[in-house]
Amino acid sequence: MSTLLSPTELRALVDTGEVRVLDVQYTLSGDGPALYAVAHLPGAPHLDLDAVLAGPAGPGGRHPLPEPAVLEAGLRAVGLCEGETVVVYDQQTSLAAARAWWVLRWAGGLEVRVLDGGLAAWQSEGGPVTTDVPTPVPGDVSVRPGSVPVLDADGAARVAQDGILLDSRAGERFWGETEPIDAVAGHIPSARNAPMADQLDADGRFRSTAELKDYFAGLGARDGIALGTTCGSGVTAAHTALALHLAGFEATPYIGSWSHWITDPDRPVETGPGGSRRDRD
Repeated sequence: MSTLLSPTELRALVDTGEVRVLDVQYTLSGDGPALYAVAHLPGAPHLDLDAVLAGPAGPGGRHPLPEPAVLEAGLRAVGLCEGETVVVYDQQTSLAAARAWWVLRWAGGLEVRVLDGGLAAWQSEGGPVTTDVPTPVPGDVSVRPGSVPVLDADGAARVAQDGILLDSRAGERFWGETEPIDAVAGHIPSARNAPMADQLDADGRFRSTAELKDYFAGLGARDGIALGTTCGSGVTAAHTALALHLAGFEATPYIGSWSHWITDPDRPVETGPGGSRRDRD
């Protein structure tokens, strides 16, 4: 069973009542709730990425792992129950949906699927939307943190040296040519660039399984090698982990990612398309 669902497949499941649907629309500006208020799938409560799927920004990075108790309370508030199948979606590219997919798997106890193409794909195929806000019956899901592995900074460095660490930021940020968000530009030494946009079609849906396999194989992914993902703050890293999963590879994300890496001035930084390495002052 594919992790992805098409709008047609989701409508069939919704009609049978076999899944619970969660809206995770999100932007870096934090206006996910505003997007939700404009339009969402009927019956789908909103799960806030900043408040539930990440902890507060700080030494752990801009989107660190949430505290288990906070995550559990947030998931129960939107009605999640132990053993349910959950479908998550965002506005189009599955960026936030992939973060939800990974965090809910890390929490354990749930089967998680993603609506490919998000709300845009749903509406393009005639799916209904609403502005009505549901009032879910509180759920009983229990969070068991660590149900899937996660990399810390040392682990990310090891994977970069001994395996393949894929950085899903745009090339100009990866190479340190520009850095609009974080205080230091560049990337983890020996990481390889795998921009998120390269993993999607023009309509925001994931490329085919065959195309993703070829793409990641071209970056060195293969069976038996350690694979990790990183990005700016651990959101796009989850998206690339999902794309790898769709291609048949299992990768472990570095949730702290670049925003955490640079909190330690002793960690080296690599910049430039030639892979030049410089140690930080």
